[in-house]
Amino acid sequence: MRTLHVVLAGGGTAGHIEPALNLADALLERRPDAVVTALGTSGGLETRLVPQRGFALELIPAVPLPRKPNVDLATLPFRLRGAIREVRAILARTGADVLVGFGGYVAMPAYLGARNRVPMVVHEANARPGLANRIGARFTPYVAETVAGSLPRARLVGIPLRRGIASLDRAALRKEAATYFGLDPALPTLLVSGGSQGARRLNEAVAGAVPRLRHAGVQILHVVGPRNSDQLHDREPGYLTVPFVERMDLAYAVADLALCRAGAMTCAELAAVGLPAIYVPLPIGNGEQRLNALPVVQAGGGVLVADAELSADRVVSEVVSSITDPAGLRTAGQAARQHGATDGARLLVDMVLQAAATGVDRTESSSGGIS
Repeated sequence: MRTLHVVLAGGGTAGHIEPALNLADALLERRPDAVVTALGTSGGLETRLVPQRGFALELIPAVPLPRKPNVDLATLPFRLRGAIREVRAILARTGADVLVGFGGYVAMPAYLGARNRVPMVVHEANARPGLANRIGARFTPYVAETVAGSLPRARLVGIPLRRGIASLDRAALRKEAATYFGLDPALPTLLVSGGSQGARRLNEAVAGAVPRLRHAGVQILHVVGPRNSDQLHDREPGYLTVPFVERMDLAYAVADLALCRAGAMTCAELAAVGLPAIYVPLPIGNGEQRLNALPVVQAGGGVLVADAELSADRVVSEVVSSITDPAGLRTAGQAARQHGATDGARLLVDMVLQAAATGVDRTESSSGGIS
């Protein structure tokens, strides 16, 4: 069997990188002969996350797309052309059979560089896609989405998850997880996480709520984010602050309820493991975080709290009313799990292999773009 060469374009944030790396893991399970190369930029989290997972990383210039007309917009075509040339050189050097894009800064030059040269797969994690994926989806019939209706002609596959998350049995791992974090497995536990970089607003609201939460018998595992080391506190019984967590499977296993942002990966993982959550969508961008959480909330797997309404008082009210109601938590967890999808990696691997086997469709749309 001929070696399969796959190039991934999903750099910038963990929301783009994690699905790409989870796909890579699933692809190697199916095709151990596959060679995976990730594209990234020097300033992205991929410089740490990709090597940690054992994959090759090739860097290209970052080409942020301005949201409003400014001086960067005038220089965009020149910067984009340079990045496209780099992408094409990498595709040629790696002998790429297929490029898989997940959005982010590297996706636009990757799509334009691969167009009419290498078959492409586009995966959209968010309910409302960014510009790169909206354009990339016009160049290929292989388009996957996590939320139905986010892109035209897309197939609903969900997000590729790590095997340890997709198959997690929270109840079976609870005691091990509690020991790992030094928590009490018998106490109701709140997991607080603002995503890969943390969320200062969540951190501040929770810090103000800690005394009342502890008085109510709630213990807290608080992931403040690597950029928020000033918000780390000396350990006290029942309240643990950490900059980040390597074993998110154990964090989910010890938790009864989560308080979190609503990034696509967070929503997908919480639903897949059946962990009810209080979602506080990031109030910037194009509103995709609220839309990411809305389906699982409507299914009964959590609640939405607007960022502007978040306070220590609101944290106490929402957490205590939920976490002290075991029957309600079970119902919400079951609703979340029924909504969650655990086979996204398998379905996306199927699509990638099909695209690689089919080759480039040179009759695809040629409208727009920089060549």
